Amino acid sequence: MLRWAITFIIIALIAGVLGFGGIAGASAGIAKILFFIFLVLFILSLIKGGIKK
Repeated sequence: MLRWAITFIIIALIAGVLGFGGIAGASAGIAKILFFIFLVLFILSLIKGGIKK
């Protein structure tokens, strides 16, 4: 999940440098959503792993 977020943020940066504002904005939005999903899943896995031990 984090790999996809990084991929989309790189696409957003490249598109922004080349002047494609719409694509850059969309890619940045997708990257933000994927990053927050990753954070939630990561925190849940930490909590679940901590309870089992």
